[in-house]
Amino acid sequence: MAYDIGRWTLSDLLPDETGAALTERIEDLHAAVGAFEARRRELTPEISSGTFGTILREYEELVRKMQVLSAYASLRFSEDTQSEAALTLRNRVRHELTGLGNRILFFSLWWKALDEEAAGRLVPDGDAAGDERHFLADLRRFAPYTLDEAREQLINLKDAEGIDALLTLYSMITNRLEFTLEVDGESRTLTRDALMKYVRSPSSELRQAAYTELHRIYHREAPLLAQIYANRVRDWRSENIELRGFDSPLAVRNLSNDIPDSAVETLLDVTRANTGLFQRYFTLKAGWLGRPILRRYDLYAPVAVSERTVPYSEGVELVLGTFRDFEPRFAELAERVFADDHIDSEIRPGKRGGAFCMTVLPEHTPWVLSNYAGEVRDVATLAHELGHAVHSMLAADHSVLVQHPTLPLAETASVFGEMLVVDSLLERESDPAVRREILAGALDDVYATVLRQAFFVLFEIAAHEAVMAGRYPEELNGLYLENLHEQFGSSVEVNEDFAWEWVTIPHLYSTPFYCYAYSFGQLLVLSLYRRYREEGQTFVPAYLRLLAHGGSARPAEILAEVGVDMTDPAFWQGGFDVVAGLIDELE
Repeated sequence: MAYDIGRWTLSDLLPDETGAALTERIEDLHAAVGAFEARRRELTPEISSGTFGTILREYEELVRKMQVLSAYASLRFSEDTQSEAALTLRNRVRHELTGLGNRILFFSLWWKALDEEAAGRLVPDGDAAGDERHFLADLRRFAPYTLDEAREQLINLKDAEGIDALLTLYSMITNRLEFTLEVDGESRTLTRDALMKYVRSPSSELRQAAYTELHRIYHREAPLLAQIYANRVRDWRSENIELRGFDSPLAVRNLSNDIPDSAVETLLDVTRANTGLFQRYFTLKAGWLGRPILRRYDLYAPVAVSERTVPYSEGVELVLGTFRDFEPRFAELAERVFADDHIDSEIRPGKRGGAFCMTVLPEHTPWVLSNYAGEVRDVATLAHELGHAVHSMLAADHSVLVQHPTLPLAETASVFGEMLVVDSLLERESDPAVRREILAGALDDVYATVLRQAFFVLFEIAAHEAVMAGRYPEELNGLYLENLHEQFGSSVEVNEDFAWEWVTIPHLYSTPFYCYAYSFGQLLVLSLYRRYREEGQTFVPAYLRLLAHGGSARPAEILAEVGVDMTDPAFWQGGFDVVAGLIDELE
């Protein structure tokens, strides 16, 4: 079957993409919320379990309707971040949903404030009620940090019209940037995604030129972007530390991820202790490239030069074939993304950069965005995002309230799928140069997913402290350079141009402390993948059960089923031991 690069369709979310259709959906939602508000007077400690169950299912239906509108607006904006129509729609939907969310906030606040005896009486029992039980228990984890209804509503309004608006500006500013690079004697105007293709070029001069142009353009915007970040930090602290009472900025993300603070500290400590492992790899890589020391410009340089490109249709077939060899159902589910036209794969101006997968409702095939340029690593990225989609579809039997896994477990299928494809590429490729390129590229990606992401979080911890201590945003450059020097030691020469690199990282703005989820997921999958290689197909059923949980159980419980203790340093070290083996193999 031939697959063509193209755009997705959003008709499954809004069949008629007109203002009238959207208005009708919003009016319907207002009516449903109004009916739900009448339930408030029934929420007393004496409420019957039957009535409570009915109210809970009505709440779930409201969440479903709101999620569809939110997803539609977000996906439309991702298609073209420079479209005034898409931005206006996104702002309208965000404003409406903030108001509607505030009107139904009373339900979750009442449940979190209920005493243990009354709550215990209302928790549904039986196998069929497992999703509801977990959702209700999960809500109560946030009780110590929950405020009264009036303040919670004010915070929601403040976010929608304040920090969320600033983050939209960050997205608009950075996605409209254009970069100029001379390639083969021709001056080209490029998007960021197209520019970053050249940081993996065989040409040392072209790699440096690409990074220099990236930093030149971002440096021009840096004072504005740094101010946005400083306000993000202050907003995060004002709400979460001063109002809600969290112990630290990082603890906010840990609670959201349902990961103990001690487990995250262990992950970061073990990662920090393994910087020498990657420094060894970078020293070896410098030798392979014929350099006395690796420059930061050369971090992702190919260790072997090949002209291999992978047409889109071939890349899709390779991913689906690899998934099919692992488990036929993997391929069947991934194929649905293409069959339903839920993938946007072309590169175009204004489109959001990078790649992502968005799950909306359990019955919907997820939507995937990629920017496919034909490189070998684009195939791995495609496998990564399709892995997310498969994960969602395996968990589609669960309620929308618990289908999504927490962030650290959300990478379990995506990174696994990526590793399957890398192995498949190695098995099919006879050219030694291409094989070296694939294996070194995989190690480059492990660095970018494990060490780099963990050090982003370490930078965030220091940056949040610095901003609240009154240091100028520009002073964060020094902290970021210190962070890079600790990562690389004497194995990589870091140019001062990279001092502003932190303003180019969207996750630092949109979801503070998100990035350790990548490190968590990559190291977890390295350990799971080693088991798959050792156990073969006997491993697959347990792995599928892990994915099928989605977010319907606590991460510690899900991982215990496959023998993982996230608080044990030895577990995390096991992932790094796999990395050491990959370096040995390449060497």
